[in-house]
Amino acid sequence: MTDTGDITITVHGTVAAGFEGVREEFAAVLAADHTEPGSQLAVYHHGRLVVDLWAGEGIDGDSLPAVYSSTKGAAHLVVALLVQDGVIDPDRTVASYWPEFAAESKGGLTVRELMSHRAGLIWADGGFTVEELADDRVIAGRLAGQRPYWTPGTEVGYHALVIGALTGEVVRRVTGRSVQEIFEERVRAPYGLGFHLGLPEELEPRYVAVRPAVATPEQQAEAAANPLDPDSLMALAFGFAEDPPLDLVAFANTRAVRALGPASVGGVGSARGLAGMYAAAVSGLDGLPPLLTPETVAEAGRVRWKGTDVVTAQTDPFALGFEAQQGHYPALGEGAFGHSGAAGSQAYADPVNGVAYGYTRRRFALPGGAAPENERLSAAVSEAVATL
Repeated sequence: MTDTGDITITVHGTVAAGFEGVREEFAAVLAADHTEPGSQLAVYHHGRLVVDLWAGEGIDGDSLPAVYSSTKGAAHLVVALLVQDGVIDPDRTVASYWPEFAAESKGGLTVRELMSHRAGLIWADGGFTVEELADDRVIAGRLAGQRPYWTPGTEVGYHALVIGALTGEVVRRVTGRSVQEIFEERVRAPYGLGFHLGLPEELEPRYVAVRPAVATPEQQAEAAANPLDPDSLMALAFGFAEDPPLDLVAFANTRAVRALGPASVGGVGSARGLAGMYAAAVSGLDGLPPLLTPETVAEAGRVRWKGTDVVTAQTDPFALGFEAQQGHYPALGEGAFGHSGAAGSQAYADPVNGVAYGYTRRRFALPGGAAPENERLSAAVSEAVATL
C-alpha cells in the first residue's frame, strides 16, 4: 500500500528475485505523485518477464492506455524488419519509392534522413483536423506536396504527429500494405502482445482514458512566464498553432484515433505489451526467436547525426527512427534504442544487457508530457540487472 495524501494506492503484480528494488522504487514514485496516479511497469530480461507491476483505480496489467509517441517505436520496428528483409534500402531516396514526395525540392532526401526527422515536413499548410490526423494516408497525401520548413537534410526537427505517416507511406509504396497491417501480422499477433496500432472494438473496455495534467503552482508560474510562441516550429509540430489548438488528451481519447492507430501517436498498449515488443525484437519471446538479427539491432541503435532539434530545442539523437536511449539513461548499454511518448510512456531495448522496458501512465505528465520518474525506474532496473 502507498499513501498519496488522501489517496491510498496499492501496488499489484510480481517481480522476480533480485528485482525487489524495482518494486520499491515504483511504490516510491506513486507515493510522490498527488494527482491520482495510475501506471504500469514491465521489464523483460533476456526474454523473461521479471517485472510486472501496476497501480491505480481501474488499472490492471492488461489495461491498455494510450502511449502516444511510443507508437513510433512500433512503426520503425516494421521499417527495420523491411530493411532486414532487403525490401527497403534506407540510403535510397524517399522519392525513388514515392515519386510524389519529390515536389518542392525534396527529391534528394533519403529514407534514413526521413527517419531521423530531417525532412522539414512537420506540418501542412492549412493544418489538420483530428479526423485527418487519425488517418496516415491523408497526412501523407497532404505532405507529399508540402514545401518543407527547412532545407531537407540540413536540420533535425521532431515530426511529432506525422513521421509515422511519412515512413508508413514508404512502407505502403514498397509492400502495398500499411505499417499497421504488417505490425499486426509480423509482431503483435505472433507474440500475443497487448500493444495495438488500431484497437479492435471488442477491446475497448480495456482502454484506460488519458487524464489531463495537473500542474503545480510552480509549473503554472513557469508556463505563464514562458508562453509558447504560436508561430514557433514547436507550436506547428504539435498542432498548438491551430485555432483552437490541438488537445492531445482529447485526441487520444477519440475512438476514431484508437481505431485507426496512426503510426506516429495512435498506439494503445500496456507496459507489458511495450516491453514485450522490444523483447521480441532483440531477445525473442515465448520460445520464438528474435525478430531482428544482431546486425539489424546494431543498425537500429546506431546514431548517424547529432545536434540540437530545431523543433524541441533539445538534443535527442535519432537512430533508424528510434530514439537513442543511453543519453537519457546512462546506465544502459551502447546502442540502446526505443521511444518515449506523451503522457509519460517509455519503452526501449537495451541489447547489451538483455533488457526490454515498458512504462505507461494514465495522467498526462508535466512538463511537456515526459515522465521524469522513468529516470528513477530505469536506474533501479539497471541496478538490479547489474547484481544478477
